[in-house]
Amino acid sequence: MTLLHLFDLDGTLMYGSAAPVEISRQLGLAAEIAELERSFSAREIGPHEFSVAVHRLWAELTPAHVRAAFDGSPWLTGIREVWQEIRERGDYCAVISLSPSFFVELLLEWGAHAAHGSVFPEVPFTRPVDSAGILTPEGKVTVADQLCERFGVSRADCVAYGDSVTDAILFEAVSVSVAVNAPPSLAERATHVYVGRDLREAYQLVRMARSGVAAS
Repeated sequence: MTLLHLFDLDGTLMYGSAAPVEISRQLGLAAEIAELERSFSAREIGPHEFSVAVHRLWAELTPAHVRAAFDGSPWLTGIREVWQEIRERGDYCAVISLSPSFFVELLLEWGAHAAHGSVFPEVPFTRPVDSAGILTPEGKVTVADQLCERFGVSRADCVAYGDSVTDAILFEAVSVSVAVNAPPSLAERATHVYVGRDLREAYQLVRMARSGVAAS
């Protein structure tokens, strides 16, 4: 059976942080992004309002800032190794994130088969954000279905990795899910729970369960 592994980015592949936070730090805007993150977490604003706000906040953003934020982010260890093993097993791996596409797509360099984020204009910005391109939690499921069609698998063949309430809808849509450094509200919805900083260990939970099914 071929599997499609679907990874969230913020708080999942990235430990204790998020792409907008790391980008804003490069611009000296830590306090401003902290307030926006608080409002988003409290559901005072949604994905579209958040994206419009950060687009405005990042008026001086350059590709160099984006690269520095990516390279300096607190990534889990073992991401490249896990994705290499997934490829070697004939499975697929993709990233689906609400964060800006120009950041998420850099993970293609590490071996992801696909990477989808909220569609932002190219950096530096000369155009506004198109609301139609902003991902929502429900939109993650839509992207997952598109990837299933692309790779010839079904939702039953998907493994979702996530850390927050924005991943809950995707967890409910697929057969296997891994809560990574997640609060109890998400962990209780997952088939596996991982706490730590090494993606290889989270991935191993799925491998062990898969081996058990194969052996039974």
